[in-house]
Amino acid sequence: MILDTLENADLYFDVVPRFSEFMEFYNNNDMESIPACKIKLQGNDLFVNIQDFKGKEEKDCKMESHRDYIDIQIPVNGDERMGWKAQVDCQDIIDEYNEGKDMETYRDPSTTTFLVPAGHFAVFFPSDGHRPGIAPGQQYRKLIVKTRVEQ
Repeated sequence: MILDTLENADLYFDVVPRFSEFMEFYNNNDMESIPACKIKLQGNDLFVNIQDFKGKEEKDCKMESHRDYIDIQIPVNGDERMGWKAQVDCQDIIDEYNEGKDMETYRDPSTTTFLVPAGHFAVFFPSDGHRPGIAPGQQYRKLIVKTRVEQ
């Protein structure tokens, strides 16, 4: 897992596949004016979901993990709390792995929670269970960037 400010994104270009390509898109577009949608930047290898999001209580947010994609989660205009737990330690499965959604969900509690302020990002690898969306009652825009794991 990585947590940092977007100003430091270039430090991770060698670690996160296609992050530099996403940042080029990000820097050349106004993320608040684009309507909520899914934009494929490199087919199924790199895409971004632009969402107008309503945060929830932690108890209402599921722990999740992915196998084929790395998540880069970016709150655009509001702060979001997220939870983390090593995926290998996630045992209380709600929904078994769904290949089409590339997701498995869990009831497990977070090992830790942390704030991701607007203008920052969190990167979750397949080894990271994560619980996004902890922002009770808050309406905000967020970006969920999906970049395929390189084999």
